[in-house]
Amino acid sequence: MAPAFTPMPPEPRTPLPIHDQVSSGGVVFRREGEGIEVVLVSVGARGRWQLPKGLVDPGETPEQTAIRETREEAGVEADLVGPLDTIAYWYVGTKGAQRVRFHKRVFFFLLAYRTGDVRDHDHEVNEARWVPIAEARAMLAFKNERAVVEQAEALLAAGAA
Repeated sequence: MAPAFTPMPPEPRTPLPIHDQVSSGGVVFRREGEGIEVVLVSVGARGRWQLPKGLVDPGETPEQTAIRETREEAGVEADLVGPLDTIAYWYVGTKGAQRVRFHKRVFFFLLAYRTGDVRDHDHEVNEARWVPIAEARAMLAFKNERAVVEQAEALLAAGAA
């Protein structure tokens, strides 16, 4: 008779270290005729559409980051109009060679287009384009970014800029 198989108890799971991460970005708009257009950027292998945003550098304010990231990712210069929502979420990634849990906060701002060309985006972006604001909501990959664009649209309709 064969000895009975006794399974080994599962090894205790070590929780992943947690790191805070802060980014900032914006809804850049311009008025075209009777309508409003906003800049969206396509990123990643799947061409996901999102708002321009990036990590806040040391010594930089979220407002400065939003303006810088808009210039880098979308190729346009814009002026700060005011704050929009701040979104927060969790994801697992790597920091160096270690797997970690990131608690990410993204500050969004309403930005008025001043100058520049969306074709002048950086290498991290597949494409940047101007999109009518109603179409932008449908194109965005993330529900929380759609809500930020809706907030921007409401502010613009109320005469925020």
